Amino acid sequence: MRWRRFNGETIHMPIKSAVEEAIKREHDKGVHLKVCIGTDSQVKGSETEFATVIVFLREHSGGFMFIHNEKTKQRYNIKERMLVEVAKSIEVAYELCNLFIQYDVDMEVHADINTNPHFKSNDALREAMGYIMGMGFAFKAKPEAFASSCCADKACN
Repeated sequence: MRWRRFNGETIHMPIKSAVEEAIKREHDKGVHLKVCIGTDSQVKGSETEFATVIVFLREHSGGFMFIHNEKTKQRYNIKERMLVEVAKSIEVAYELCNLFIQYDVDMEVHADINTNPHFKSNDALREAMGYIMGMGFAFKAKPEAFASSCCADKACN
């Protein structure tokens, strides 16, 4: 997986090493972090682009994020696409969760799924929530899921 910073700079080390380095750097400054992981997607013609973000929130002091983009020609209906987004977020969260435990960093998985039943994405809400919580992760959906609905959305467009 190729990861980058928000400014476009490529992260040349494995993402687990980059995240650990970031956590250590912030802890050395006395900063308490919270991490939110989310994925969004956009259908562009025959391709679907996914963007997964790891958002680091500094308590009382802004934040920063790492971004991974990937494209596929595979076609999805809306429910499938929402669940693929969740799966991509969980994959990253699972890879990093031991670091978050080791360094006492709170972590949430954000799903770009609307809690309002009038929206099509809501069809995937129950499955997504069960999947995320079943893995033992804290879960947020729209409108509280800013990592997926704002940060990853920006990385997709």
